[in-house]
Amino acid sequence: MAYRVVASEVRSIMDEIDLTDPDVEVYIGAANEMVNQTLSGISDNLKKECERFLAAHMIASTRVRMAKKEGAGGAYIEYAGQYGENLSSTSYGQMAMTLDPSGRLMQLSGKMPAKIKAVKT
Repeated sequence: MAYRVVASEVRSIMDEIDLTDPDVEVYIGAANEMVNQTLSGISDNLKKECERFLAAHMIASTRVRMAKKEGAGGAYIEYAGQYGENLSSTSYGQMAMTLDPSGRLMQLSGKMPAKIKAVKT
């Protein structure tokens, strides 16, 4: 199956990851399916970027936790984001939601986009 992105494009937005191309492609496949099932009516370029950031989000959520704070002498580490926060748990997921003008990814994350409607009086 042809995906919109390749492993090197996902790697280009992430810090160093120790995964083979076939490993990264598993995440790309899942991201591709998510984009295909969820996002319609947006440009192919935006779909591609959403797919890339969703794949990075999936990798960061499962294989590579993003450190928010690290220590040395006292040996501590604090991870950015938390499990259970869906796409909001990584900067990659947050970027995917930002790139989606339809707001569907935000809805999947349990958040509703703000809407303002003018009412004539």
